[in-house]
Amino acid sequence: MAITIRTSQEIAKMRRSGIALRAVLDAVRVAVVAGSTTMDLERVAEAKIAELGGISAFKGYHGYPRMLCTSINSEVVHGIPSKKNTLREGDVVSIDCGVVIDGYYSDSAITVPVGKVAPEIEKLLAVTESSLVSAIQVVRAGVHLGDVGAAVQDVVEAAGFSVVREFVGHGIGTSMHEDPQIPNYGRRGIGIKLREGMVLAIEPMVNAGKPEVRVLEDGWTAVTVDGSVSAHFEHTVAVMADGAQVLTA
Repeated sequence: MAITIRTSQEIAKMRRSGIALRAVLDAVRVAVVAGSTTMDLERVAEAKIAELGGISAFKGYHGYPRMLCTSINSEVVHGIPSKKNTLREGDVVSIDCGVVIDGYYSDSAITVPVGKVAPEIEKLLAVTESSLVSAIQVVRAGVHLGDVGAAVQDVVEAAGFSVVREFVGHGIGTSMHEDPQIPNYGRRGIGIKLREGMVLAIEPMVNAGKPEVRVLEDGWTAVTVDGSVSAHFEHTVAVMADGAQVLTA
């Protein structure tokens, strides 16, 4: 495992990338309305990334065709924006995006309700976001990777939901996916120790039902096996001596 430790100057560059990405997600969030398509969201992202002088981290990555991943309801991750996918009142859509600025990557995701959603779905979104916050709160130099996963798992399972295990968070820097992998489950005191200067993309993916997922025929879109709704939140986070610096906040 080759884990890169970033300098303060590199982290500052990643922060610039993260701020741009946050602006992209904020612009896309506003466009999430009943009747819009996921391709409409893609167009918003495309325009905003260009306006900010960034490059898409996703488009062309292993042949992926878009700048966003837009995953609706039982789609967990990697849903491909399309003119055919229309958002309806009561849906939720996970919006995952990555930006490159000056050679440095940022990666972040939000899950957005379309209009008013069922109370159980509201709870799913709140719990998933809360599990991300919980994980970020334990990040500091010297803690184990298992502490981060356990923080997510504890929040999710206490609420009666399940953590997706086939997909994990990752290191990030001058490429999209770097070591280490960051599961959203684990045991405290297990795994590598975090070091100051590591940069992590922490991304809980949480299902309202069972944890199992499968990938559709398009080779990208992952869905829950039981058809339950899924939520996804993600931040890019730098490990500091005394805590975490959220680069995509």
